[in-house]
Amino acid sequence: MTEDVQRHSVHTLVFRSLKRSHDMFLSNHGFLAPIDEKAEKVKKSVKARDSYGLVFDRVKRSNAMKLHNAERGDLNLQHGTVQDNVNYTGDTAVAGEGALVPTIAGPGGGLVHVPAPATSNTVQSIIPRRAPAMPKPKWHAPWKLYRVISGHLGWVRCVAVEPGNEWFATGSADRVIKIWDLASGHLKVSLTGHISSVRGLAVSARHPYLFSCGEDRQVKCWDLEYNKVIRHYHGHLSAVYTLALHPNIDVLVTAGRDATCRVWDMRTKANVHTLTGHTNTVASVVCQAAEPQIVTGSHDCTIRLWDLAAGKSKATLTNHKKSVRSLVFHPTLYMFASASPDNIKQWKCPDGKFIQNLSGHNAIINCLAVNPEGVLVSGADNGTLHCWDWRTGYNFQRLQAPVQPGSMDSESGIFSMIFDQSGSRLITTEADKTIKIYKEDDTATEETHPIHWRPEILKRRKY
Repeated sequence: MTEDVQRHSVHTLVFRSLKRSHDMFLSNHGFLAPIDEKAEKVKKSVKARDSYGLVFDRVKRSNAMKLHNAERGDLNLQHGTVQDNVNYTGDTAVAGEGALVPTIAGPGGGLVHVPAPATSNTVQSIIPRRAPAMPKPKWHAPWKLYRVISGHLGWVRCVAVEPGNEWFATGSADRVIKIWDLASGHLKVSLTGHISSVRGLAVSARHPYLFSCGEDRQVKCWDLEYNKVIRHYHGHLSAVYTLALHPNIDVLVTAGRDATCRVWDMRTKANVHTLTGHTNTVASVVCQAAEPQIVTGSHDCTIRLWDLAAGKSKATLTNHKKSVRSLVFHPTLYMFASASPDNIKQWKCPDGKFIQNLSGHNAIINCLAVNPEGVLVSGADNGTLHCWDWRTGYNFQRLQAPVQPGSMDSESGIFSMIFDQSGSRLITTEADKTIKIYKEDDTATEETHPIHWRPEILKRRKY
């Protein structure tokens, strides 16, 4: 008869094997294996060859050259002649081929230095390197407020400009999206449908569509030919704070308080990717045609660069010490900027290489905007606007937005901003329920508004 073998779980068998191994080697536990002298010798020779191989080769060549020159010197003395074997180029201080100091072989194989001829142009003079000079900032005209638009009944949280530069849209805490004429500032139409604050807007350059998202977890697609909602994108588990459109393909990217960034097929409403990795609210998302196609900034103090095809994170930038509330791509350079209460930082695509800090806007920065002229503007929770030269990081203007009459000074926060398509108008949306439009001061010149530029002696990178 055959006995039934008792079956054990893999867990039990592994632990039994461990116990047997432990019991077997327990008596030798405190004893180290004997040192193999041959193995140690091989190990040392390999390490020496790896670390000092170039030096060994150089020493061998130098010794061989000395021996060769000594033999030639003896021959020359026997024949009663001294041959000129001077060489002025190379990187070793020995005679013959490859000598940096010109020498000839003297009697007995010794080396005798000879002066270099004045006409020789083979010796390259060592030119001292110039100290890196701080580039001078480009002059930009100062910006001034020229229009204030009232109409919303709550905080104005977001703004988007139409690609044709004829109108712009704003979304507010009063749950209404309003479309305004850019030239006159007159209201064209109001769109209702959200049941909570509208937090993000984007106008498609490829279709007559407007996209909106809000704290009601809804993402809507509006057909601007009929001014009606034609699609909803369902999936976010909490408030949706930001959205962006891909410039080349029909893809919509949204992000919000559920710490995810969702990629949607614009037409089929399918959730193509859910980009996870952030551990707190995603406050800002931007898209571009080149890599990285999606960049997100979060309250977990990190910026993530995403591979759109794979739906995975390519890089995580952890330089910021406080929450990242805004991101913006430069319209012409392959760079982007991020805003946080600690610093505004500039980065180079595609790997997110840190370029420089823009320090001085000591407030909670909610938004950034940049135009093709290289003017970067940051807007903060306390109503301050700072204008920067993108290339040098020079802060050439500071503005305090005036609040609407009847409002408290504490209602001067700036929530979002955008340049129009020409880069000559700056639209800001604020906590005093107004929309403010700025333009460059036409009367300003370099003489009336000079650059007060005092470069730091050592502008160190602060990570």
